[in-house]
Amino acid sequence: MSADIYINNGRRDRSEDESLSKLFERSARQRAAKSGTGKKSPKTKNAKGKKKSVARKIGSVKQTVTKDEQQWLLDPWILLFSISLILLGITMVGSASVSIADRNNGEPFYYLYRQLMATGLGVVLGAIVLFTPMKFWQKAGPLILFTGLLLLVAVLVPGVGRVINGSARWIPLGLFNLQVSEVIKLAMVIYLAGYLVRHNDNVKKKLKGFLMPMMVLAAIAVLLLMEPDLGATVVISATALGMLFLGGVRLWQFLLLMIMMALVVYLLIIFEPYRLERLQSFMNPWEDPFNSGFQLTQSLIAFGRGEMTGVGLGNSIQKLFYLPEAHTDFLFAVLAEELGGIGAISVIVIFAALVSRVFILAKRADAANMFFSAYLMFGIAIWIGLQAFVNIAVNMGVLPTKGLTLPLMSYGGSSMMVMCIAIALILRAEHEIRFKYPLGSSIWSFFDKENTVKNGHKAKGVMA
Repeated sequence: MSADIYINNGRRDRSEDESLSKLFERSARQRAAKSGTGKKSPKTKNAKGKKKSVARKIGSVKQTVTKDEQQWLLDPWILLFSISLILLGITMVGSASVSIADRNNGEPFYYLYRQLMATGLGVVLGAIVLFTPMKFWQKAGPLILFTGLLLLVAVLVPGVGRVINGSARWIPLGLFNLQVSEVIKLAMVIYLAGYLVRHNDNVKKKLKGFLMPMMVLAAIAVLLLMEPDLGATVVISATALGMLFLGGVRLWQFLLLMIMMALVVYLLIIFEPYRLERLQSFMNPWEDPFNSGFQLTQSLIAFGRGEMTGVGLGNSIQKLFYLPEAHTDFLFAVLAEELGGIGAISVIVIFAALVSRVFILAKRADAANMFFSAYLMFGIAIWIGLQAFVNIAVNMGVLPTKGLTLPLMSYGGSSMMVMCIAIALILRAEHEIRFKYPLGSSIWSFFDKENTVKNGHKAKGVMA
């Protein structure tokens, strides 16, 4: 089984043992030549004995490393952090949505049941992703992006897209409403990771290589702003910029694009009355606490009531119709009220640990020359970290109010399922770094063999 395992950043094999063997044989021959006889002297025998003992020691070390690598099929830290956030999120969704679910649907745990269903579907989709090789996602990147663009267009078609609170962001699919902006985030990360691998030299050296993904990003941004969804536009744009920067784009191009994007965001805020009102209320929410500053003031009250230890799980007052969207955009405020500063800080620490771990794994993939996996993990880490930062900052009054969910925690079927797929992609990429024959390789090799046989028959027919 040791031959099936890849050791990080080097991929050692038996060549080390062979080089040591040759070294010992060479030294034994030199000593025999100096002694003037070609017969095996006691020293030579001792040398060979040492060679065997050293080889055995090296073999035992290799065996130990192999057992350690085989101990976990999937990275335990990613699993621990992700499961912790999901379980805590489900608990808080159940607590924060009791009142609004009872008023709107007559069932106190309506939103909790739907979140559990979305989590279950996300786990199933994640399991499928775990058995799918990374090369499939690399090849399918353009098709996935094209599908996402079609969905962005479809959601704007009257009768197809569902309008909620003045925004057409959802496509009804029976059991749940698909939020297209969540799908396009993942699609853009997968596509851009593959693009950076295919056109890495052009991205680094030519303006054309930099402009091509920017054109795709511009098309996505226009479609998202037509919904409208400024928050998703900012997250996707910032994630794409981060990936391009890590991909080696020239600094002046990166800075120029940053300035242009900041200018565009500024203009979008200035020329849209409701966005300008949000910005002004953010600067001083207490000036109009019952109108434009209502969400932020109620969120700050929740933080104040929670103090360090919280009022206790289920005992929040702000969720009782004081704090709008308590189970979605402002879930973190309810968490801070019920679990206190200790609970809020713990969530921030878990998010920071998750993002840091993904960055570490991405660096390992880069060192192992698995560049698509590296770029993909870098992109997902930036995406999760940035969206979590924006949501938490909005809840704490550090940023203007924006409709972004807290990844892996807030209520939302589309967000939960897409996040489960993203985490599964990280686990799969990390798994392929360590294992030469990863999960599902036998299934995919079977299909590859079928394709090879078909192609062989076609080639014979052409030759005939």
